[in-house]
Amino acid sequence: MSLLTPATGTATAPAVPPAPTSGSGAPAPAVRPGTGNRFSAFVHRTSQAGGLVVQPRMGFAEIPVMRDGLLGVRAARAASVGTVTLDSYTRVNDHDSAREALRTGADLNGFPLVAHGAEATTAMLDGVAGPDFPVQVRHGSALPYPLFEAMVEAGIDATEGGPVSYCLPYSRVPLTEAVDAWSRCCELLAAQERQMHLESFGGCMLGQLCPPGLLVALSVLEALFFAEHGLRSISLSYAQQTHAGQDLEALAALRRLAGERLSGLDWHVVLYTYMGVYPRTPVGSFRILEDSARLAVRSGTERLIVKTPAEAHRIPTVQENVDALEFAAYVADDEARHGRPHQATETGVYEEARMLVDSTLDLAPTVGAALVAAFARGHLDVPYCLHLDNANRARAFVDPRGLLRWGDPGAMPVTADPAAARRPLSAQGLIDMLGYNERRFDREQLTRVTHPQGSLT
Repeated sequence: MSLLTPATGTATAPAVPPAPTSGSGAPAPAVRPGTGNRFSAFVHRTSQAGGLVVQPRMGFAEIPVMRDGLLGVRAARAASVGTVTLDSYTRVNDHDSAREALRTGADLNGFPLVAHGAEATTAMLDGVAGPDFPVQVRHGSALPYPLFEAMVEAGIDATEGGPVSYCLPYSRVPLTEAVDAWSRCCELLAAQERQMHLESFGGCMLGQLCPPGLLVALSVLEALFFAEHGLRSISLSYAQQTHAGQDLEALAALRRLAGERLSGLDWHVVLYTYMGVYPRTPVGSFRILEDSARLAVRSGTERLIVKTPAEAHRIPTVQENVDALEFAAYVADDEARHGRPHQATETGVYEEARMLVDSTLDLAPTVGAALVAAFARGHLDVPYCLHLDNANRARAFVDPRGLLRWGDPGAMPVTADPAAARRPLSAQGLIDMLGYNERRFDREQLTRVTHPQGSLT
């Protein structure tokens, strides 16, 4: 069933209201909520009440604009949490340049938290953030210790990243340095009376063309790294890929492994709406967002990070973010009420991810050292990632059914498709794969207008 009208491509009913503040009478949660962290408490409370937490990616340089953006998200007709996304200077610890940009009014592509300072950030959040509207800082830094110090001082509820997921895609920092920095960051958080919630970005490596088994393994390994350094409130990520059934299988594998490996900890799962080349038509963009919201509900995922139709062209406005949040919340409510069972694929994602986790941990006595050793040997290898500490021998491809599979595993102990190994990948072939979802969802809008009753893929 589609929630887009053929004429306008907008939601046909108002969004679901925020989840109640009590889960009384709801089924017991599948995970153990921690104490003292209002971010995870809000997520668990909403999930127990049958809702889905939705979240934007949003950051503005000036304090009044950032505060207004958070207030706009808080007022959305959805169970939403706030996001403060940091700017590029702050991500690389160039805080002097961030301060100079604030002084001169130069453009920044996010919120320079360290340049503004903890006191100003705390004042910005005063009267905005709270138990019913926690806020997460998103940053992208491989060496984030100064940033973590500022977040702790400002009383931030949650942040995200990881020693692999914020090093290999976004920096030239040696992996050993990133692991050391993230060890110190985790220990800083663990030493606080009120621990910050930390989300692994490991399930989102490069956003696309990384097979689900490796994404699941990296998310679990980073979560184990966090736990090894004393953290007790954790979330594990996964990014929507190219096949709904395979994504359903991957999310089930992620939940199963987390249940096996994070016993006694406070954890939940977060799904990202597709992070690769995005549809360029408004209808195509809403269609892929709709698919991700339905996937979140079908898989039991507690939190969804959304994208907007503006993603393919520019940074979205606050209202565009709010529209996407409300649309996703309405879709999730519709799926919970009227959705039909959907079949997951059986491609061995759980078995592959478990094998990668176990064999990586066997390489060294600590999770951090094991991660360094695994990448040094090519035992873990992110396809098409150019970081010097990544072997970049492994290759993946999208098969005719839309499944994301291994073509050449390099030195990774995974099974590749023999036929794919005999077909060398051209530059045009790579471009075609990168645009797979863009073409699919933009093309499908024509079919959906003609046949609006068609079911989702």
